[in-house]
Amino acid sequence: MVVTGRLAAAAVLAALFVTLALPSWLGVLVATLALAALIGLDLLLLGSPGALELSREPLTSVRTGRSIDVELAVLNGGARPVRGTLWDDWPPSAHARHRTHPLNLPPNTRIRLRTELTPAYHGDRVAGPVTLRLLGPLGLAGRQVRREVPARLRALPPFRSEPLLASKVKQLQQLEGRNTTTIRGQGTEFDSFREYVAGDDVRTIDWRATARANDVLVRTWRPERNRHVVMLLDTGRVSAGRIGGADNAHGGGADSAHGGGGTRLDAAIEAALLLGGLAAAGGDSVDLLAYDRRLRTEVRGVGGKRLQLKLMHALAGLTPELADTDYRGMLRATLQRARRRSLVVWFTHLDAATVQEGLRPVLPVLAERHRVLVVSVTDPEVAAAAIHRTGLTDLYTAAAAENVIAEEAVARETLRRTGVRVITAPPDLLPGALADEYLELKRTGAL
Repeated sequence: MVVTGRLAAAAVLAALFVTLALPSWLGVLVATLALAALIGLDLLLLGSPGALELSREPLTSVRTGRSIDVELAVLNGGARPVRGTLWDDWPPSAHARHRTHPLNLPPNTRIRLRTELTPAYHGDRVAGPVTLRLLGPLGLAGRQVRREVPARLRALPPFRSEPLLASKVKQLQQLEGRNTTTIRGQGTEFDSFREYVAGDDVRTIDWRATARANDVLVRTWRPERNRHVVMLLDTGRVSAGRIGGADNAHGGGADSAHGGGGTRLDAAIEAALLLGGLAAAGGDSVDLLAYDRRLRTEVRGVGGKRLQLKLMHALAGLTPELADTDYRGMLRATLQRARRRSLVVWFTHLDAATVQEGLRPVLPVLAERHRVLVVSVTDPEVAAAAIHRTGLTDLYTAAAAENVIAEEAVARETLRRTGVRVITAPPDLLPGALADEYLELKRTGAL
C-alpha cells in the first residue's frame, strides 16, 4: 500500500479535531477510525492493477543521436476506472524524456503513452519494468506494482557518410557507363560489338561476327558485376583503441568515426557501411564477418537495397572484445565462406605486433586466393602531437608520436611488399578513401 500527501493532510485535520473539539482518548479513537475507514474505502474502490493490459513493440530502431517516441499501450479491461501514475523505465544511456505519465482511464478504455528516447551511442537498450501507482477515488491511498513489458531499443550506427554514398554511387554509374567501350582484360565481361577503328587491338576482332556483317567488328567489354566483396572486422583488443578526443567516456559515442573520441571499431563500422552500400549499388554481393576469438556477427546472402539496413542491424550491438584476435581462426572463417575469388577488405590496426604476429602469417594464404585490401584508421591526435613542439614536454610527446607514425609506415610497407593493398586515413577521411579505392579497382577492372 502507498499513501499520499492528501492522507497526511487528512491526518493533520484529524489531529486538529481531536485537539480542539474532543481532546481525549475517545477523540483519538474516533479520528483514527475515521481515517482507517476512508483508507479502506479508497482501497476498496481502487481499480485493479490486474485489469490493466500493457503492450508495446518488442523492438524499436533509431539512428544513434536521433530521437524516437516509444509507445506503450495501456488498456483498462476492468469494471472500475483507474487513476494514478505510470513510470516507464529505460537505461540512462537511452536518455529518456517524458517517461512519467498520469493515468485516468475509464473502464474499457485504451490509451497510448509515448516516451522519447535519444540514444547517444549504438547498441541495444533493454527496457526496465513499468511501475504503476494506482490511487483510489479519494486520493488518500493506493497500490504500487511493477510489470514487465519486454522491449528493446536498437540504436543503429549513425552512418554520417550517407550523403557521401550518393555521390560515390553517381561516380560508379558514370564510371561503368564510360568503361563499357574502353575496358578489356581479365575480370571483365562481354558487352557488345562495334566497328573497328584504327588503334584497336586486333585481338578484339570477332571474326565470326565480321563474316556476317559488312564491316570489321570488335568486341567491347565492361567491368564485371556480381563480384564478391568480403568485409572482415577485427573486433579484438586492437579495435578498442580510442581515436580523436579522449573525453567521450562511452565506447562508441555520438561522434564516433568522425574524430569525436570513438574507437577504431566505430571508424571501421562507418567505412564498412559506406563500402557495403557502394558495392551493393555496383551489383556486387557483400558479406561481412566480425571476429575476435569467435565469430561475433555475420551478414551473408543479402544484396541490393536491403543490404544497408541488414548491415546496420548486424553492427548495432558490436563492441570491442578485450582479448587478442585469433587471426588464424579469422582466416579459416573467411576461406570457408569465400569460395570464389573475392575482394577481401580487412579492417584492423597496423601496429608492429599486429602485423608481425597476426597479419603476416595469414595474409599470404589469403592473398593467394583473393585480392586483399587492409584498412586501418589513424589517430589525428597523434599526427597533431608530432608537429606540436612549443615546450620541452611537447618535444617528448612529439617524439613518441613520430615513433608511432614511423611504426605504421613500416607496417604499411611490409604489407605492400607482400602484394596487399593498404589504406590508412583519419576517421573522417577513411570512408571516402576506401570508396575511392573501390572505384579505382572497378575502373581498372582489377576487382
